[in-house]
Amino acid sequence: MPKKANPVPKDHSQLCLQYLRRCGGSARLCTINFSLGVIQTLVNRNLVKVTNTGAGFFVELEDVK
Repeated sequence: MPKKANPVPKDHSQLCLQYLRRCGGSARLCTINFSLGVIQTLVNRNLVKVTNTGAGFFVELEDVK
């Protein structure tokens, strides 16, 4: 029996985007359970940005215009 294709990418970037959407578009970096490699991939694709608010680092979805 052939194996089914796994619809989740190995880097879990889509799951991280879904998580951020459910959190209202931003979340504290220290509370995200995704690896920093996943976050860096999303930053490189210009899908999210990391900002320092003075109270900690936040990962926010980029506004698509």
